[in-house]
Amino acid sequence: MHQQMTVLKAQGLGFSHVQPPAPQLFDRLSFALPPGVAWVGGGEGSGKTTLLQLLAGTLPAGRVQGQLGIQGISLQENRQAYQQQVAWLDPRDTAFDLQTARQLFAAQPPHRPHCNPGELQAHTAGLSLEPHLDKALFMLSSGTRRKVLMAAALAALAPVTLLDQPFMALDRPSIDYLLRVLAEASRHASRTWVVADYEAPPGVVLSEMVELQS
Repeated sequence: MHQQMTVLKAQGLGFSHVQPPAPQLFDRLSFALPPGVAWVGGGEGSGKTTLLQLLAGTLPAGRVQGQLGIQGISLQENRQAYQQQVAWLDPRDTAFDLQTARQLFAAQPPHRPHCNPGELQAHTAGLSLEPHLDKALFMLSSGTRRKVLMAAALAALAPVTLLDQPFMALDRPSIDYLLRVLAEASRHASRTWVVADYEAPPGVVLSEMVELQS
């Protein structure tokens, strides 16, 4: 584990689905994530997906309490610069559903300053996406659609990559491939992957664990 540095720091996080002073989903949640693979766990309704949305900087600022920073870049002070440090494609978001996988991949580099075409090719092959590149996302099975979004996020090479229940609906070869990717990620010296799921990814050394209360 790489405890010598912090990639992502959260201080006093809280979120209301309506404008404050409504009840907060999190009670001043704080943590510091080093490089490697961090796991966000918790039962149904504990807020795992909402926390990833918070870390991605996509939720309305007026409903968020606390501070978030990635390598010294503050979400509150510079939202655009912060968001460029995060790779996050929400599997529940239908905004890309009319695009083909190839179109989605081609649109990533201008918005992802660290994006690597070689990495994208590797993940496309590793997740067996070649037969689906020219299909619109709405035409794909749930598992294949998730794999397309995941490949784009992984290829972004962002300082922070967020993965929400990444194994859901995946076939066994894709699960095995993703576990190998995460095992390698666990040894990275400067980047952080945050996996939100009911169980930690098996066989992956974790840099940090954040367990949410239902």
